[in-house]
Amino acid sequence: MSAGKTRNEIIKAADQLIYLNGYEHTSFATIANVVKISRGNFYYHFKTKDQILNAVIEQRKTNTRSMIRQWEQQHTKPAERIKCYIKIILQNWPKIKQHGCPVGTLCNEMTKLSHPSQKQARGIFTIFRKWLRDQFRLLGHEEQADQLAMHVLSWSQGVATMASTFKAQQFAENEVDQMCRWLDELTTGKSI
Repeated sequence: MSAGKTRNEIIKAADQLIYLNGYEHTSFATIANVVKISRGNFYYHFKTKDQILNAVIEQRKTNTRSMIRQWEQQHTKPAERIKCYIKIILQNWPKIKQHGCPVGTLCNEMTKLSHPSQKQARGIFTIFRKWLRDQFRLLGHEEQADQLAMHVLSWSQGVATMASTFKAQQFAENEVDQMCRWLDELTTGKSI
């Protein structure tokens, strides 16, 4: 396996393990076992666990930007793009049911640990926040754009947390429908 491919495999495995087990419970040895490389080869790519975490966060940011570009290519209307974000909960339901939102759980863990990467992890939500704000501006809600973006972020995170906690897919589906109806009312100018 080439050095670049090995590094990518390490990041991919670390991302999955951090999501499933948390950062604190993910070790070099566990990651090395999943990738099937020696500890020496592992240390060639990453000297510290924090270096791995930073690489995972950067990969998640890259993936987030790629997903957003895909939504923009698929939909010309801002409201339809926002619905793509809202519906992530259902698209990723099997994972969310077991482990919660990958971004939310990572940010929560970094906050609990007062980890230096807390701000970097929050950057994933910041990407969504800025993008949602831009979509609300395109909908004509310039003054409220950031507030609306934060509303959608917090609503969806709350739904993900409660649906995961209670293993309640129907609740998640109902809340996603309600968020979409709220957005439709906002878009058409009806009272919110």
